[in-house]
Amino acid sequence: MNILRNLINENFKNLQDKFSSQEEDTVSIDLTLPGRTRGKGTFHPVMVTLQEIVDIFVNMGFAVAEGPDIEDGFHNFDALNFAPDHPARDMQDTFFIKSDRETLLRTHTSPVQIRVMQSQKPPIRSIMPGRVYRNEAINARSLAEFHQIEGLYIDKNVNFAELKATMMVFAKRMYGENSKFRFRPSYFPFTEPSAEMDISCYLCGGKGCRICKQSGWLEIVGCGMVHPNVLRAGGIDPEEYSGYAFGFGIERVALLRTGIDDIRLFYENDVRVLNQF
Repeated sequence: MNILRNLINENFKNLQDKFSSQEEDTVSIDLTLPGRTRGKGTFHPVMVTLQEIVDIFVNMGFAVAEGPDIEDGFHNFDALNFAPDHPARDMQDTFFIKSDRETLLRTHTSPVQIRVMQSQKPPIRSIMPGRVYRNEAINARSLAEFHQIEGLYIDKNVNFAELKATMMVFAKRMYGENSKFRFRPSYFPFTEPSAEMDISCYLCGGKGCRICKQSGWLEIVGCGMVHPNVLRAGGIDPEEYSGYAFGFGIERVALLRTGIDDIRLFYENDVRVLNQF
C-alpha cells in the first residue's frame, strides 16, 4: 500500500508540475456587444401568393383538392382531350419517368380535375393548387418547375357569363378595384369556347415595356367552358351538366404582386431578395 501511495503521489506531482507550468488560456469577452439572435423565418412570396389566391376562392365557395405529382398519360393527356399527336406529349415538353411514355411528371394541375370528377358527383366547385413540371428553357419569364392553381365548377346550366363574373371578382380582390383587365379568345384542348384574361402591366402602367412585350397587358389566367369530351372522361353526362374551368401560374401572379422582373429570383435563395418580403 505504501508503494502504491508513493506511486500515486509521484504521478500526481508530475502532472501538477506539468499543468501549472502552462499559461492559462484567457478568453476576452466584450460585454458591451449585443447578443447573437436568430432571425425568424418568413413565408416565401410564392407561398404567400398561393395562400392568398386559395383564400379568395375558398371565400367564393370553392373546396380545395390535391392530386399526385407523378401522373399517367390518361389523366394528364387523354382525359383532357389532347390529341395523340399533340406537341405537349413530346419529350421536348414533358418529363417522362418511364420509357413507355405513360408515367410522367404532371405538366399541369388539370389531371386533378379528372380525378375530382371521377370521385364526386355534381355540383362540383373546387380549386386544385400544386407544383407542375415542364421541360422548358429557364429564363426571366419561365421555369421548368413552378406552381399552378386550377378551378372547376360543374352543375346544371353553368354558362360563360358565370365564368367571366368569377374571374372579374377574383381579379378585383387580388389586384384592387381599379385594376384594368380584358378577355381574349384563345384555345385549349380541354375547354370550348376558351379565353385568356389579361391585366394591365404593373411595371409600365399599360404603356409598354419588355415584361409585357410592349403590349401594356399581361396574361394572368386561361379559362373556358369544359369540353364535353372531358366531362365524359370524368364520368359526367355533358347533355345534363356543363361547367367552366380556369388555371394560372402562381409565379406569374407573384411577379405582379411583388414587382420582381425576373422569375428566377424566387428560387435562387438569395437572402437579400427574400428579406424584402
